[in-house]
Amino acid sequence: MVIKQRKESNRTKRRRFSILDLLIWQTMGSRGANVLLTRASRIKSKLQTVLEAKILEVEDVSYQHAGHAAVKDNASETHFNVKVVSGKFDGQNLVKRHRMVYDALADELESGLHALSIVAKTPKEAGLS
Repeated sequence: MVIKQRKESNRTKRRRFSILDLLIWQTMGSRGANVLLTRASRIKSKLQTVLEAKILEVEDVSYQHAGHAAVKDNASETHFNVKVVSGKFDGQNLVKRHRMVYDALADELESGLHALSIVAKTPKEAGLS
């Protein structure tokens, strides 16, 4: 499904919505609520759904990067710290764990998410076992 977004720089950008985006939209719409989810909320929802996290912390640190060259037009919600503890990380090396997080957030990375700081641990590594 392709939906047009507002015009920017005299051209129309298009965004592809993931199945999860559509489910969230459908759920919110069925309650009659016009809620615009923050990027932090979407990140939490996507990571929780994909990784079945035991612990999930998402911190927006975009304010620390305001005015940097990579932050265009005073964009917000561009930089996040993420801590995920998931059993799905068992047997996976650190690179694979980070790829799992990036894969879950691919559409966010394509639509303005600029940087992630990731802490990805198994429940045993986090002292939960």
